[in-house]
Amino acid sequence: MSDAVSAQVLKIALPSPLRRLFDYLPSRQTPPGGWQPGLRVRVPFGRRDVVGVIVELADHSDLPRSQLRSVHETLDDGPLPADWFWLCQFTARYYQHSLGDTLHLAMPARLRQGHPMAGRTQTLWLSSGAPDDERLSRAPKQAELHALLRQHPHGLPGRAVNAHGFSRDQLLALEKKGLAHAQDITLTAPTPPGGSLLASPALPLNREQATALAALHEKLDGYHPCLLEGVTGSGKTEIYLQLIEAVAAKGKQSLVLVPEIGLTPQTLARFKSRFRVPVLALHSGLTDPERLDVWEAAASGRALIIIGTRSAIFTPLANPGAIIVDEEHDGSYKQQDGLRYHARDLAVARAHHHKIPLLMGSATPSLESLQQALTGTYRHLRLTQRPSRHPPAKLELVDMRHQRRQGGLLPAALTAIKNTLAAGKQVLIFINRRGFAPTLACHACGWIAECGQCDSRMTLHRQPPLLACHHCDSRRGLPDACPECGSGDLRALGSGTERTEETLQSLFPKTTVQRIDRDSTRRKDSFEQMLKEIQRGEPCLLVGTQMLVKGHHLPHVTLVVVVNADGGLYAADFRALEHSAQLLEQVAGRAGRAAHPGRVLVQTLHPDDPHLGQLAEHGYGALARNLLEERRLAQLPPFCFMALLRIESPKEDAALALAQQAAQALRQWLTHSNTPARCLGPAPAPMERRQNRYHMQVMLAADKRSQLHAAASWLVQWLEANRDARRVRWSIDIDPQSLS
Repeated sequence: MSDAVSAQVLKIALPSPLRRLFDYLPSRQTPPGGWQPGLRVRVPFGRRDVVGVIVELADHSDLPRSQLRSVHETLDDGPLPADWFWLCQFTARYYQHSLGDTLHLAMPARLRQGHPMAGRTQTLWLSSGAPDDERLSRAPKQAELHALLRQHPHGLPGRAVNAHGFSRDQLLALEKKGLAHAQDITLTAPTPPGGSLLASPALPLNREQATALAALHEKLDGYHPCLLEGVTGSGKTEIYLQLIEAVAAKGKQSLVLVPEIGLTPQTLARFKSRFRVPVLALHSGLTDPERLDVWEAAASGRALIIIGTRSAIFTPLANPGAIIVDEEHDGSYKQQDGLRYHARDLAVARAHHHKIPLLMGSATPSLESLQQALTGTYRHLRLTQRPSRHPPAKLELVDMRHQRRQGGLLPAALTAIKNTLAAGKQVLIFINRRGFAPTLACHACGWIAECGQCDSRMTLHRQPPLLACHHCDSRRGLPDACPECGSGDLRALGSGTERTEETLQSLFPKTTVQRIDRDSTRRKDSFEQMLKEIQRGEPCLLVGTQMLVKGHHLPHVTLVVVVNADGGLYAADFRALEHSAQLLEQVAGRAGRAAHPGRVLVQTLHPDDPHLGQLAEHGYGALARNLLEERRLAQLPPFCFMALLRIESPKEDAALALAQQAAQALRQWLTHSNTPARCLGPAPAPMERRQNRYHMQVMLAADKRSQLHAAASWLVQWLEANRDARRVRWSIDIDPQSLS
């Protein structure tokens, strides 16, 4: 080793919550390309070996050289993909998170464990020419084997050759005679064949679709953020497909983000039926080797189209051409624990970095994206028509006050359901509550079944019979009598999906009732099987939570009934009304998507609510613009930037004490530094006790992003140096999407 190399210090990011790099000495074995940022290495850390990533090279360390330990081994010949490495560094910096932790979470599990970054391969045996009677005349089995290989010009794997009764020795004998050869191919996304990109022709576009696509084609070679606001069923996916076709024709890759794993199979099927080139999926249902295969195929450039849920934003791309975010408003794009990133916002940063088009689609855009479109930062593309020519169904508000309900359903709703089934159509009953009923209560003394670990009531389930908390997942059996007064008069309060299903089954015994929620779809592929049965078109009743209404095409549904629209209207979170309106509009969009017009009945205890009335009468677009004006007057996002310090501890006084210290210290720093940011709190979280831990919050707000990050960065450093902060859990949430 030269003196220059021996003096070098490697600054390595390790999987640790500490926001710092760790100094190590190089190993005696120098990697083929030399020491450089992005290389994975295995190093001693405490009493164990861990996999880290080199971030910087330095010629000195703050520690004496004698105290530095050496790298045990280098795991790669070259660095990890540069675009992925840049994205991880940006993410850690923006979300005030440990870089080592970010790199660890953003790479496939196999790479975290130290496996090589290589996709799995398969050996195929192929014929090497015409039969040679002279060389094979005395080897009839070899002649038969050669004939078999000639029948399979794309090659046969060794196990298939064995299944036909031939041995490896016979293959090697043919290879020695120059009549067969072995070829290794990758199992995932082999090199795409030449010829047409399309396996099936693109669909004709209407005028609005054609105008939107033409706008996208104007800037295929530069950063071009576009918001595609299209009513449900207006053909946004066809625009995605034709944009991807244009990008793939240039040999570039497209990354498509979808919000739910439930949407991935149907989206994947549609994309695969359209394109001849490899279309790969990345989601939580993959095994670790499968995930690494897709990652490597994308990093090498073989996979031209990658579809995935939130974490797919970290997929490396050798030749990035476009990023598409479907249902960009959806809350599942925000990671709610650990590294609290937002995949849509990282898509914006990544598209800007790569200088490629970004297309965000939604029928109900987030207020952040809508404001960017209204001010011209994003190009605003609109689709107002459905191919069926039926306008989207308007919401009909049905007053629940002073009316008797069966399984949560009013007489008007039951009549409409009966008429729809008689017409041979399907009905969707939307109720965003799992279980049989929201809780169990004693009719004698008023006792209510509450969770012992959370400030929450327990949900009553009938299948199987139990009480469950949907916040901490604690469960207990049903009591025979009231634990307070001993009365046996225990009654279910309210309706959940199970109770509504039971009621409908008794009222319409000859009709199939499909309940679709997280409890009924736990088995693998059960959700896909239910959707296939629904697609057959037989009259049926669908009872579902929001997992059923996100982006699914249900062509035979002509009636939607919303059991209770009031859940998010009056919540403490300032985003609750936006999210409720988006959900109602998405639910309504399931009705009348094909040949027949749709109808949407919305049961509510507040039919005179002005926001609900505006949504019903004028649609989401009008309400969203009204909400934007309210946010502007109140100086709330998107007209300011927010960060939330979350503190939790099993001891209430410990959580409160640190929250008070942090808020006081932060206010003093803001005053002394003249940073124009605001500190609000501390305050208990909306659910103060959860899983037997107490939760406190401190809010930070600023008019500029740079001001927010300066204050958040100072707060993180203060917390890391504070001894009391080591006795509790704390986290910083940049751009929080929920205050819970």
